[in-house]
Amino acid sequence: MRAFRGAASQTIARIAGAAQALAIVALLGGCVPTALERTQATAPPPVLASFEVDGRLSMRHGSDALSASFRWRHADERDELALASPLGQTVAVLSGDASEVRLQAADGRVSTAADWSTLTQQGLGWPLPVQGLSFWIQGLPRADAAFSIETGEDGRAAVLRQDGWMIVYQAYAQTTEFGQRPSRMVLTYPDVELRIAIDQWQ
Repeated sequence: MRAFRGAASQTIARIAGAAQALAIVALLGGCVPTALERTQATAPPPVLASFEVDGRLSMRHGSDALSASFRWRHADERDELALASPLGQTVAVLSGDASEVRLQAADGRVSTAADWSTLTQQGLGWPLPVQGLSFWIQGLPRADAAFSIETGEDGRAAVLRQDGWMIVYQAYAQTTEFGQRPSRMVLTYPDVELRIAIDQWQ
């Protein structure tokens, strides 16, 4: 009888041990999908040398405010940015490259400067960082200046700080040619808030 009880005890112990092992495997198995999801974070998108975007923006600078639609053509170092009122009237056209930039106002007056920040400060009353924005609008930092970046769980940029600006990415959208790109973003600078909604990437 003692031998029978000893054998039974050993059998119960083996069953309990097997059950514990199965429970551990099941627990670890439940963690696998989470681990896999973490390794599948979205890689940063490649820098686009050329793009065209249509969208809308709203700007607040102190007590001044502006709402406009825009079309931006960027090709290597050259940019052309047209701003229009909600009624479709041209507000300003900015164009230029690394050597010279110009702003043509709605009344036909033309201003020129050596860089975008100086030009837009003179013509708009606040600095529009077109050089940096050509990267930020892609969800990327400008490569030749210090920056800090916070990413979301998917690996995409959530908050980017560079050149005194803070860029908060509120949404991304799938484009036909360029993969996932920002569709809504808020840029802040001392006494300036700029909200951008992108309707189309080309």
